[in-house]
Amino acid sequence: MDLKLEVIVLPVADVDRAKAFYTDRLGFRLDADFAVDDSYRVVQLTPPGSECSIIIGTGVSAAAPGSVQGLHLIVTDIEQTVAELTERGIAVDGPFRDATGVFHHPGTESRVPGADPQRRSYGSFAAFTDPDGNGWFLQEVTQRAPGR
Repeated sequence: MDLKLEVIVLPVADVDRAKAFYTDRLGFRLDADFAVDDSYRVVQLTPPGSECSIIIGTGVSAAAPGSVQGLHLIVTDIEQTVAELTERGIAVDGPFRDATGVFHHPGTESRVPGADPQRRSYGSFAAFTDPDGNGWFLQEVTQRAPGR
């Protein structure tokens, strides 16, 4: 059986504001924008280089705007990506690494400022939120783990 993660639905309060953030500030590709009526609109966006998309809209989620946390975007150079996002006006926390060296804790617990000193794959992070508070992490991966 082959299973692929295709879409993550993000709850947002203002669809046009979120759409502008993801396309203009983050550079996501706009795949679709279907406005059926005032109560149902589906907007699909895809991060550059990703096979998984996000959907925002009206009537697509019962979750509260900003309630999705822990989404990850993989980057090959954490410092360069943080600099580029900052230049685009996005407030980014990081780079940082977790004190355990394994993964990151939720929130800001156990964060150590700076990228992993050896720049090991999977060891450096940064964080930002969209205008509604949905939480994203950047994770630096330069060499994939076996089987990935």
